[in-house]
Amino acid sequence: MTRRVHSGAPWEEAVGYSRAVAAGDHVWVTGCTSIADGVVVYIDDAYAQTAQAIRNVAAALEQVGASLADVVRTRIFVTDISRWPDHGRAHREAFGDTPPATSMVQVAALIDPRMLVEVEAVAYRPGVGG
Repeated sequence: MTRRVHSGAPWEEAVGYSRAVAAGDHVWVTGCTSIADGVVVYIDDAYAQTAQAIRNVAAALEQVGASLADVVRTRIFVTDISRWPDHGRAHREAFGDTPPATSMVQVAALIDPRMLVEVEAVAYRPGVGG
């Protein structure tokens, strides 16, 4: 069985994607940004935007019965790699004693120019997909 959850972000409908998909023992969380209550938050703050993006990942995982402790892989897309210490600190603090495998990659731009980071995740939790 496959379970899909949505966040209500305007791009989900326009692009045609789910916030998270749980199938079997895995959950794939689509890239999350610094959106809270439908608006971009923490303009020009790489640390705070990354922390918010990871909170959004956590919220998607919770909808299917998983948590950040179940995350085995993240990908961090940033618009300015020179700010990697801020992005990295937020990631390290969020995952604590259960750090996932990860990559941080600079991209030319995200969907909104105020966004500095997008974080996607893969989680493993037996039976999470139903």
